[in-house]
Amino acid sequence: MDRRSFLALPLLATLPVAAARAAPGAAPGGIAIVLNSGDATLSLLDTARGTEIRRVPVLREPHHITISPNRRELLIGDSGGNEMLFLDPLTAEIKRRMPVADPYHLAFSPNGKWLVVTGLARNQVDVYDAASMQLAKRFPIASMPSHVAYAPDSKVAYVTLQGTNKVGAFDLERLSLLWTAESGSTPAGVVWHNGKLLCANMGTDFVAVMDPADGRVERRIRTGRGAHQIFPSPDGRILWVNNRVDGTTVSLDAATLMPMRTYKLGGGPDCIDFGADGRLWVTLRFNKSVAVLDPATGSFETLAVGRSPHGIWLTQPARAA
Repeated sequence: MDRRSFLALPLLATLPVAAARAAPGAAPGGIAIVLNSGDATLSLLDTARGTEIRRVPVLREPHHITISPNRRELLIGDSGGNEMLFLDPLTAEIKRRMPVADPYHLAFSPNGKWLVVTGLARNQVDVYDAASMQLAKRFPIASMPSHVAYAPDSKVAYVTLQGTNKVGAFDLERLSLLWTAESGSTPAGVVWHNGKLLCANMGTDFVAVMDPADGRVERRIRTGRGAHQIFPSPDGRILWVNNRVDGTTVSLDAATLMPMRTYKLGGGPDCIDFGADGRLWVTLRFNKSVAVLDPATGSFETLAVGRSPHGIWLTQPARAA
């Protein structure tokens, strides 16, 4: 992509911006921003009341969300619309938009220097300079690059490649591909944990524990069919794994990686965010809802949103400070 294409676009319409602005006092407990990839909208939920405040139209297909290094903006990738949305992390107001090629999954490096964006439909991994939002390197890659994780020192980015059943390691200092290695069928979520890579393999029932130096699989942890995403808890004691086919969320002990408890939610659990009260907000891709789970009791309620809800973010003042 030409670097000039990253000049900020004028807002395409004032209606979505106005619709996204949360009125003072409208959501005293905060807002859950849910990305409905199936109907090109964002659902804004009042987390205290469990009700939808409004639904905000976007261009085509929003999937994932991340926060900027200075914590002043939320970035949402609209992959089908080839657009990045920048939101206020407390009010969910859309502040600006920029053209970006197929932004499916996106994540900033721990040092805040890089933004890696995967183009699942276009088979590309793009590395941006985070400060300028200019393209530093595009990697054509086979096939279907999906999720991103980083080494803690920000020197390497790891990307799951769903179409080839592999994980790729990208050197961010030399902007080169280091290695690709098989992880299991249809890898999706990936995280760095205690010096290892953990990769959920959606075409199987396990999370692969991989050596980040060469991608060798050292261990397999069975969590459930359709192992899809992995989310560390805020206190670092638990890893939560969503299993789409089985419709379960499984807690793993972060120290031993042993499964502790399985929660049957149904509906294709996908992404998770954590409430300040300890509850988990889980998007359910197959039944147009979000499950709000109390992990202590196992009870949960479901809240209606749009079609194929994917990414989710809870607005909490402490997180945006």
